[in-house]
Parts: sequence; structure tokens; C-alpha cells
Amino acid sequence: MDPTLWIIVVTITLGAGFVKGAVGFAMPMIMISGFATVLPPDTALAALILPTLVTNVWQGGRDGLRAAWDSVRDFRLYLAAIAVCIAASAQLVNVLPQGALFLAIGLPIVAFAAMQLARLTFTVPQRHRRTADIGVGAFSGLVGGLSGVWGPPTVAYLTALGTEKRASMRIQGVIYGASSVVLTAAHLKSGVLNTETLPVSAALVLPALIGTWAGFRVHDRMDPARFRRWTQIVLLIAGLNLIRRGLGL
Repeated sequence: MDPTLWIIVVTITLGAGFVKGAVGFAMPMIMISGFATVLPPDTALAALILPTLVTNVWQGGRDGLRAAWDSVRDFRLYLAAIAVCIAASAQLVNVLPQGALFLAIGLPIVAFAAMQLARLTFTVPQRHRRTADIGVGAFSGLVGGLSGVWGPPTVAYLTALGTEKRASMRIQGVIYGASSVVLTAAHLKSGVLNTETLPVSAALVLPALIGTWAGFRVHDRMDPARFRRWTQIVLLIAGLNLIRRGLGL
């Protein structure tokens, strides 16, 4: 890539990392949306894989390995479902129409975020946790393998569970980190991540870490109510962007 293109891509990565550090998600969405305007689709998808993997591992481990392991045990069914479905759907990345996929993700996310912002509550009863973990995890994995985006369904689900601010950040990191490992392996197999695209993805790890570090500093000073509010706003924007992409606008 020429220097101007590198500047654009690095700037997008820094911004995506900052948002991730502040609210815990949206990094792949920002990156894929921005990259797709200047890079070929397969390169755009490949470029976000390693930065996403590294920052997710950092996010999931911020509270220590014991807390991360507790999150793994609590969401083991979700993790199993998302991992299996990412591995399966990643092989279909060049087959299924992504427009319909983005609409399928974006419409319910916008509806959910709008309800939350309007203070209309939506919760998942504890007695339905096992079924919900498997169902939402499978859906997140299916769309994640195809698009590299599985944050919005996961965040909407954690919000519906009423997850506390710090725990939400940790659980997101654990889920995204495990999923990123599967996604990396799947796209090494699919050919999206190859000798040409792997160096691009690796070069973006450092700006992603810098942006995430800055976002963490903002997050740590944010009160829980403001965190929920910003999470809902970012969800709404992310959902609208997915709808835009689905409509080809």
C-alpha cells in the first residue's frame, strides 16, 4: 500500500481501538466499514483479524486469569456455540450474499438499542439462560464467521442479562478473544489470511493496542450509567451502519 493509504488504515485502526477500549466492542465493525472503502473486501476482512485477536486477549485478561476463567465457565455454552458456528460459517465467506447478512444483524440490533434508549426493558430470565446462551452464541458465530463482526449480538445479550460494567468488559474480552482465535484459524484455512494479507494485519496490531489503551483510560473513569448509555448509543450507530451496508448505500 502507498503511504497515504497506510495513513488512512492506521487512523481507522486507532479510532476503532479507542472505541473498543471505552465501551468494549465495535472495533471490527469500525475497521471493516472503514477498510472496505479503500481496500478489497477480502483484504479488509483479513486486516482486522490480528488486531482484533490481540486486543481481545488484553481486554479479557485485564482483571487477571482467575476472573477470566470464571467468565469462561459462566459462558461456556455461549463460547462453544459461537466457536462451532464461526468455524463453519467462515468457509462460506465467498458464497453467501453479505447484504442480506448485514440486514439480518442490523435490524434487530437497532430495534434493541432503540428500546434500551427509550428505557423499555428487555431481560433474559435466568431459567432460560442455557437456551439463550446456545441460541445467541450460534447466531453470533454464524454472522461473525462471515463478516468478522459478532460484537453487537453479544453486547445486546449481556445488556439483556443486566451484566455489571466491569464484568461486561471482561466477559466481552473473553468471548471475543476465544472467538478471534477460531476466526484466525478458520481464515487461515479459507485463504482470506495468507502471505499477502497476514503482514498487513500484523502491522495494524500496534496502532490497535495504542487506541485500545487510550479507550481503557476513558472507560475506567466512566460511571456505570454513562457506560450503559454509551454502549446503547454505539450499538444503535453500529446497527444503522450494518443496515446501510446491507442496503448497499
